Amino acid sequence: MVYRELIFYKMVLLGMFMSTSYVESSIMEELVAASTVMSAPDPGTLVEGTVVRINKNSVLVDLDGIATGIISGQEARDSMNTLDTLKVGDNVSTYILEDENEDGLVVLSLRKASQEKTWNRFTDAYETKKAISVSASEANKGGLLLNVDGIKGFIPVSQLAPLHYPRVDGADSSEILTRLQKLVGIELKVNIINLDRESGKLILSEKAAENGNREEALAELNIGDKLKGSISGIVKFGIFVTFDGLEGLVHISEIAWGHVKNPHDYGKLGESVEVLVIGKEKDKISLSMKRLTPDPWIEATKKYEVGTEVSGIVNRITPFGAFMKLEDDINGLIHVSEIASEDVEDPNLHLKVGDKITAKVIAIDPKDHRVGLSIKAMDGDAEEPKPKKAKEAKDAEEADTEETDAETSE
Repeated sequence: MVYRELIFYKMVLLGMFMSTSYVESSIMEELVAASTVMSAPDPGTLVEGTVVRINKNSVLVDLDGIATGIISGQEARDSMNTLDTLKVGDNVSTYILEDENEDGLVVLSLRKASQEKTWNRFTDAYETKKAISVSASEANKGGLLLNVDGIKGFIPVSQLAPLHYPRVDGADSSEILTRLQKLVGIELKVNIINLDRESGKLILSEKAAENGNREEALAELNIGDKLKGSISGIVKFGIFVTFDGLEGLVHISEIAWGHVKNPHDYGKLGESVEVLVIGKEKDKISLSMKRLTPDPWIEATKKYEVGTEVSGIVNRITPFGAFMKLEDDINGLIHVSEIASEDVEDPNLHLKVGDKITAKVIAIDPKDHRVGLSIKAMDGDAEEPKPKKAKEAKDAEEADTEETDAETSE
């Protein structure tokens, strides 16, 4: 009742002035106007006050001499931990919950004041499409969750930026969750793409916050550019690399000059890597790692002339033949028709992985990176290889590549 009593006494004084002169009447009008300003603020509004006392379980705040407010219980805790730093004499922003309790004190809240400010900040960011920084407090299989002053936010997996998107073979949900949990507590820059104040929920997008920078970076990107980036994902069909807010794919065929069985053998998540831009179509960027290293096939042309005998280890067997390792990045194909003089239906019945053999080079195509080999040509009585063998080797290699691509795209 403090502020009501104050107004009452002022009105009494004003009544005394009413019997005076015109000048005194003018003073009275000013005081009446002042008395309306001194009325207590309404519940649901933000007010500024001065801390006058800090007790064990409460804080008393002077509201411009109009009234005294109290902050207590859970209302004294906000996301900024304001209470921990408050001192007598400090100015503090509070939210009015009730205009008066049984003790005649205005009931105030730091928690609601912080929430109100946060809502205002979120609303402004939503309306102006301005990016804000947030940190997730937990993760589930669908994305990241955060809670700021009771306001719940959600970043769906689909709205994560390329660097944080959990690229997992087979969409393994447990592995996706493990990757998302590593993002908890990390500061992320996001845009608010949906805001519902009534339900107290937000939908956020890290990807949207990067779109402006992405478009600009994409426009400046050129085929032939050499870049440094970070590995953001490794899957069966290649390695994803992020750089300058963009993400590109190093297809399995562009990882190394030799046959790549498992892309995981060529890098780890987060690892720095150098790449070459070899293609750009709309927002899809094709990269290469192998083209930044010397092409071993240039020297191979000199070493593996047609008719040369070579020795090596069988490192792969397919239905159409066997591959023999000549060098680290160079394999030669012994087509099924070149394994033996007799017809061969199943190469596995004649050769095994690990066998050391000698064969003769019957075709070489450095442009397409193919070497055709023959075991039966080692027999002096065998029929001389025909030009078509080079085409058979090429077709077999292409079939092998298509088979690999089919497996990795499943």
